[in-house]
Amino acid sequence: MISTTSASTLTISNIGGRVCEYIWNWQGKQFKIAYETRGSGQPVLLLPAFSSVSTRGEMAGIAGMLSSQFQVLAFDWLGFGESERPNLDYNPALYQQLLEDFVKSIFNVPIIIIAAGHATGYATKLASKIPNLVTKIILIAPTWRGPLRVMGVPSQIRSMVKQMVYSPGMGQILYQLNTTSGFLRFMYSRHVYVNESKLTPEFITQKRQITQQPGARFAPAAFVTGGIDPVEERTDLTTDLQSLSIPKLVIISEQAPPASLAEMQAIAALPGVEKVCLTGTLGIHEEYSANVGTTILSFLSSPHG
Repeated sequence: MISTTSASTLTISNIGGRVCEYIWNWQGKQFKIAYETRGSGQPVLLLPAFSSVSTRGEMAGIAGMLSSQFQVLAFDWLGFGESERPNLDYNPALYQQLLEDFVKSIFNVPIIIIAAGHATGYATKLASKIPNLVTKIILIAPTWRGPLRVMGVPSQIRSMVKQMVYSPGMGQILYQLNTTSGFLRFMYSRHVYVNESKLTPEFITQKRQITQQPGARFAPAAFVTGGIDPVEERTDLTTDLQSLSIPKLVIISEQAPPASLAEMQAIAALPGVEKVCLTGTLGIHEEYSANVGTTILSFLSSPHG
């Protein structure tokens, strides 16, 4: 089921297009998924990265550049942005089914997918499962392990942390401690943005507002603890990617944390994958959207495939 609202103005949470609502049926329940369209032409689906401040708005710069030539659509994952944020056991099966159902419901022609961060694993799985749905795929700073998993925290402890954040009372306190303005600025300066001068008080305040919506702690808790990692091993992702006969581009962010950078380089080294290295870290798609957008347009206009 789809409904539409009037055109939005550009804020940190959207891409300046026409805001719509998709009603997703999952295990006997209905959930509201916010998405937005801009421009006209061949459809391009933009998938934002997972994080505590994830919204389709982080893809706004790329959307603005592509919308002059393509019909661009960006959506908020369930549990993030302006989509519904229910108290659920967020897991890979849920998100994989959401993506598949959404694409099949919204599009009636094959699409191009551009995915950032953790979204890359879900996009690649979709393209390998239903290859006639996707004509080209672009992975921006691809990752597949949640923060605590990257740090080497054992699964039992990660599960315990998730349960604590989900719990009433104590969970909300723990979540608030990890979404203060100071903590968000620290994380942005350490892993997400390269240029700290962009982390203005207004920018951080807007990002923090995203984290303060009702039900905002559940999906991010699953992300941080590895509960929504799209694959169990890198080989799962690379096998899916290698199975695709479509044009493939991986954009590597040169200043990414060492562990994440090593994963990006390994994925980009696969046969048949075009790669481009650009300045940026995990938030490259937002911070350096002009460079990323230019690279994407060049790839999409090239004669491969």
